Parts: sequence; structure tokens; C-alpha cells
Amino acid sequence: MDGPDPRGPRTPARQAAPARTKGWVIGRVSGAPVILTPSWFLAAAILTVLFVPTVENLAPHLGPERFLVSFAFVLLLFVSVFLHEVAHALVARARGQQVTELALTLWGGHTAYSGTSARPLDGFLIAVVGPLTNLALAVASWFAFLAQPTFTVPALLLYACAFSNAFVGFFNLLPGLPLDGGQILESAVWAATGSRTRGTVAAGWVGRLVAIGVVGWALLWPLALGSRPDLWLVVWAALIGAFLWSGAGQAIAAGRTREAVAGLSVRSLAGPVVAVGSGDSVAAVGRSVALAGGPHVLAVVVDPAGHPVGYVDPAAAATVPPGAAENTPVGAVAVPLPPGTAIDAGLAGQEMLAALAQVGRQASLVPVTDAGRVVGVLEVARVVTALRDARRG
Repeated sequence: MDGPDPRGPRTPARQAAPARTKGWVIGRVSGAPVILTPSWFLAAAILTVLFVPTVENLAPHLGPERFLVSFAFVLLLFVSVFLHEVAHALVARARGQQVTELALTLWGGHTAYSGTSARPLDGFLIAVVGPLTNLALAVASWFAFLAQPTFTVPALLLYACAFSNAFVGFFNLLPGLPLDGGQILESAVWAATGSRTRGTVAAGWVGRLVAIGVVGWALLWPLALGSRPDLWLVVWAALIGAFLWSGAGQAIAAGRTREAVAGLSVRSLAGPVVAVGSGDSVAAVGRSVALAGGPHVLAVVVDPAGHPVGYVDPAAAATVPPGAAENTPVGAVAVPLPPGTAIDAGLAGQEMLAALAQVGRQASLVPVTDAGRVVGVLEVARVVTALRDARRG
């Protein structure tokens, strides 16, 4: 199981770069780190043990070296997964995304990139190239296997590589999130309805059906053939089904959140301000605030060029004695802002959150500008509350 992780879309996840997956950086693709996670070693060990009986059946003459052959197959499998992720990364970059990481994990791997797909075609191309890469590797491995004169260890590995890549390719094409086929379905519904959220929710629900189908297949198919279900197969099917169910649920929630976030804007959340000069007195600022509407208006200190450099702390201003207010400079009661701390009034949705993530880490209040002029102030806590309410709604 693998695919693009648009953080925000496995997911076809995509905005300010997310926290990097924990692990060791073993290389770079398209400028993004390739990360080998600790869970990969667990997956490699389990798969090596599970593949040993297959090696014994296909090559009974092998002795202890069957474990090395099994491990070699696991390495080939993860090379296939890596090439799958490289294909995602290269197409994502070609479609204007910024690839942030490629990770090899317990479940295979994922490719994370920032930004959002602007068109259904972008999501389709990024998703479909991964399974197609596996199917191409399967075909190449199969023909290479057929070219072997005898069934040697290399022939065995080619045979296993062809089978595993075919399985990974076709499995990832199943039409349900979080699989690549789910992202293809999402893009198709998006193109047909004009709503990406409808595509995400539809593909998420199909993903839940796929999860149920995987478990049902492991349990019911053997019974239909008159045999008992294999315990190991049922356990693996349950784990994979749980992974798919969880990923589908997260995709549905992310799709609905994306739609809710799209309705948020800087203008609707910004509070009123009055711009004051850095040389003004506390008393002059108080008069300006009163004329602008009273205590709900925040005074933002600007430099001679009109750039915000701070904001007046109302509590600090209230402690200045009336007799001293005319001679006390506003800087004495102002909270300085880091250079460049401002957000454009025209931003909305994910673009607003991405911009706020860049500047909001340094200040709890962010000035809002329009054509270089301060027109409001955005309180980070208010945006967080609005985002939480939108998700609940």
C-alpha cells in the first residue's frame, strides 16, 4: 500500500510543509529526502520470514541460503516500491507541486508534497503513474524470467518480482482511498461534478468497501472452496483492511474539512484597526482608537513607509497615567512585530492557512494589508477557533 501523500491528499496532503517522517535520509529525489523509517526493518524481517516457504517450494535444493534468497526478494520488492514513489514524485513536481519527502515504511511507502491539485487531471496523473510503474516492472521481470534457460535463483527472483509488482500495481488500482485507484476515482468524480469534495468523499466510502472486501475475501473465499481460512492470511487481511479503513476515514474527513476551510477568508476573520505612527503619543493613539470605533479597534504601529512594526497593547496603554499619556511615546506600550509579519486581505481557504503558517508562528496577531496599506488585524487564535468550528460543521 502506497501512494502520494498529499499532506494535505495522501493525501494528496499540500500548504506549509508538514513535519518530516522520522527515519534516516538515504538519498534525494527532486530535491526531496528519501527516508528509510524504522518500521521498514520490521516489514523487511516479517516479509523475509513469510517468503521462505515459497522459496523452499520453488527451490527445494536450497539450504540455509534460502533466507538470503528470501531477503533478496524483499529488497527487490522495496526497490519496486521506491520506483513507484519516485514516479509519483517526478510527476507531482512536473504538475507544479513541491515534493517534501519520499518514505519507505511498514506499509510500503508514501510520497508527500505540498500544495493542492488545481485540476482533476493533476491528481489523476500523479496517482496513476505509480501503479503503471509497477505493472511495467512486472512485464519486464516476466520477460526476463522467460529468457532464463533454467530455473536458477536469479530466475526465481525474477519470477517473484514479476508476481509482486503485478499484485502491487493491480491492488493500488482498486478504486478506493487511500489507494492510488481511489485518487483516480476522486479525480473522475471531481471532473464529472466540479466538486473535489464529492470526489474525495465518494472515493473514501469506496475505500471502506474495499477494506471490508479484503477481509471478506480472506474469510469467505476459502469457505466457498470448501477449505478453512488460513490464519496468517486472515491476520494480514485484517491489518490491511484496518489500514484501508483508517485511511479512507481520514480522507473523508480531510475532504469535508477542505470544503469548510474554503469558506474562510482573511476579510471575514480580520478585526478592525487604526494605523498610528511610531512617533505618536499614547494619548494621541487613544484618541485615534476612539474615533475609529472604540475598544474593539486595535492600534497598529507603522513606520514612515506604512509597514506594520508593532501593535499597541491595550492593557499596557491603560496603565499609563493620564497626565503622562501626552508625553509617553507609543513604543513604550507597543508589542513589536517581526519584519515581514503581514498577510494579504484577499487570501482565503488553504492559501490563507498556508500564509498564516509562515507568519503566525512568530506573532499571535498578524496585520492585514491591502495594496501595502494596513486594513485589519488577524488573530491567530480566532482563525484556529473558526477552523475548528468549520470542521465540526
